[in-house]
Amino acid sequence: MSLRLAVKLSPTQEKSIAESTARLNIWQGAIRSGKTIASLIRWVIFVANAPRGGSLVVVGKTSDTVGRNVFEPLMDPAITGPIAKRITYTRGAPTAKILGRTVEIVTSNDARAENRLRGMTAVGAYVDEITLIDRAFWDMLLSRLSVTGAKLFGSTNPDAPSHWLKKDFLDRAHELDLRSWHFTLDDNHSLDPAYVKALKSEYSGLWYKRFIQGLWVMAEGAIYDQFDEDKHVVTSLPLMEKWLSVGVDYGTTNPFAAVLLGVSVPDREGQRRIYVASEMRYDSRAERRQLTDSEYSTRLTDWLDRIPDTYGPGTRGVRPEWLVVDPSAASFIQQLYRDHYRPMQADNAVLDGIRTVSNLISADHLRVHASCRGLLDEMAGYAWDERKAERGDDVPVKVDDHSVDALRYSLHTTQAAWLRLLEPVPVL
Repeated sequence: MSLRLAVKLSPTQEKSIAESTARLNIWQGAIRSGKTIASLIRWVIFVANAPRGGSLVVVGKTSDTVGRNVFEPLMDPAITGPIAKRITYTRGAPTAKILGRTVEIVTSNDARAENRLRGMTAVGAYVDEITLIDRAFWDMLLSRLSVTGAKLFGSTNPDAPSHWLKKDFLDRAHELDLRSWHFTLDDNHSLDPAYVKALKSEYSGLWYKRFIQGLWVMAEGAIYDQFDEDKHVVTSLPLMEKWLSVGVDYGTTNPFAAVLLGVSVPDREGQRRIYVASEMRYDSRAERRQLTDSEYSTRLTDWLDRIPDTYGPGTRGVRPEWLVVDPSAASFIQQLYRDHYRPMQADNAVLDGIRTVSNLISADHLRVHASCRGLLDEMAGYAWDERKAERGDDVPVKVDDHSVDALRYSLHTTQAAWLRLLEPVPVL
């Protein structure tokens, strides 16, 4: 089938589309590198000529990711041209239509997902974000592709080098009927060079290697290795345009930690930043006394009421827009409600949260007041668990992580509230 596309393809994309004739075809590499678009175009070509006698399947972690990563690009005339009109999908629906063929949507976001494949005979499958798929689900999916000429197409960002997809499939491509293509950010020729430069500056360490260079590398060393006290620590604060949030990591035997965040007014270059203006910590072991939920709530209120003037203009008696609390602290959240706060449970996606904080540090959009010694000490020692990394798990060492967790909760959960604020303001 010949497609009239609206998007201009790079040589790497064209090559991958032309050569993806194996049973398993996998596009891997950097974010925004063009791998997903190439894999989706190849999937549409396959659907147009797919064998009969079985199901066509699109697989993703959730219905939201399937809608966003698969069908939004396919139904965008700026990408697929006139073909977009022949693709229909309603987010959350169990099926879609592609070029007149019914396509089943299967998500793999729970332990029962594998059962949805049992009994199915599939002629073709597209898998979004393969590394997020459970191995048992993947193996079951492959066993369903039993019709002669059945093929799988999929895309993924890199993970740890010991991930099952890398170890058992990509590294064994010469033994299997499998072809894969590696993409870097520079392979997407449709991106604005200024955007590419900005994106490269926003990642560092593990995230730069995986998401920009597209490498399968192990998590090792310091998590916030780009944090520089000489650059990111301040002794005075600018005027705050918005008191954003307080993040709370709740502890009884472990330390209780809270951090106050504000968004500054634009500086001379028109740039706002997020500042960690103050912190509150209580260590029951050091104090030899545990506090009740009510006592913690009272201390939190007193802390916000008595922010010293030295923290900058307008900081006395602050009440930030959001109070983001460790989701495991159910009783403390209820106490805050009783004390007339409106707390929200934190988004506790650890890796996504760490990446959010890392991106802000790399872009110099996050600074910390020198008084926040608990946070600063933890930032310096916050590291990946090397033993778990060797098994393919990206997990921080669970030691001295209370203030850094509070920071992660606060920033990642309120991302929608501050993201646009950090866009540069034109300077006249």
